[in-house]
Amino acid sequence: MNKKKQVKTTLIIARHGNTFAPGDIITRVGKTDLPLVDSGLEQGRNIGAYLKKHDLIPDIIFTSDLKRTQQTAEQAVNEMHAKPFLESLSIFNEIDYGPDENQPEEKVVARLGSDAIKAWDDDAAVPDGWNVNPQKIIHNWRQFSKLIHTEYPGSIVMVVTSNGIARFAPHITGDFDGFRSQHKIKIATGALCIFEHENSSENWHCVHWNMKPESA
Repeated sequence: MNKKKQVKTTLIIARHGNTFAPGDIITRVGKTDLPLVDSGLEQGRNIGAYLKKHDLIPDIIFTSDLKRTQQTAEQAVNEMHAKPFLESLSIFNEIDYGPDENQPEEKVVARLGSDAIKAWDDDAAVPDGWNVNPQKIIHNWRQFSKLIHTEYPGSIVMVVTSNGIARFAPHITGDFDGFRSQHKIKIATGALCIFEHENSSENWHCVHWNMKPESA
């Protein structure tokens, strides 16, 4: 009996670049559609340079509907000198921070308390008042990951999204609790996470998490 040939599909998840410049008041930004600042554009180029150097040029790139993810993808594509197919999907739009949207972090902490912020950063536990449906986000990641390894087997697929959405991606490994016990699930701006899937496996394997291309 012939063994089924192993096909490796790669999923790259990037957090968009910076939307605040030095001296700006940094706020919680979810659904607000901010563009990238100069350092954020550079982070997009760093992503492209890293992927080109490591032969990880995507065949297709998905972004959210927000400018910050689309601009990050555009900068990466220009740096790679490649023309992958680009598509935006609303499932990758950032979460809605409710009463904390566009508020400085000190005001957010004052309203929620530091323990609530730590629980969000460590465990993806949603603070009171934020308009987030974790089960829906998890379902979206699982369905999307299943789609790409069935519809694009052997391809390299990149998603450019935001931190509130990306932190739920490790659910595709099948062991989120185990994953977060070994990794901080909060991802830095301009950082990359790389997952691989083989057709004999049910779940995805994380190769890199929260990797900053400029230091790679």
